[in-house]
Amino acid sequence: MVTAMRPPQKPGKQFDQLRATALFCPTCRQATPVRQRLLLFLPDGELHEYLCQYCGTSVGTRKVREQADFRLLVH
Repeated sequence: MVTAMRPPQKPGKQFDQLRATALFCPTCRQATPVRQRLLLFLPDGELHEYLCQYCGTSVGTRKVREQADFRLLVH
């Protein structure tokens, strides 16, 4: 009997691109839905900020690392 084996996966690869939908807001004093806003373009990715949907307070940040080769073109 021949069985096929799957190649080993890198640990944590399935959770590579998680996004928060609710975070604790210190102003509202409870977990609230959040929206994501792009703050900065960085050489190695992007920096996003999470804002409370009710009061607009910043409740966290997330850095998304660029997978592809990044090149800046200036003319």
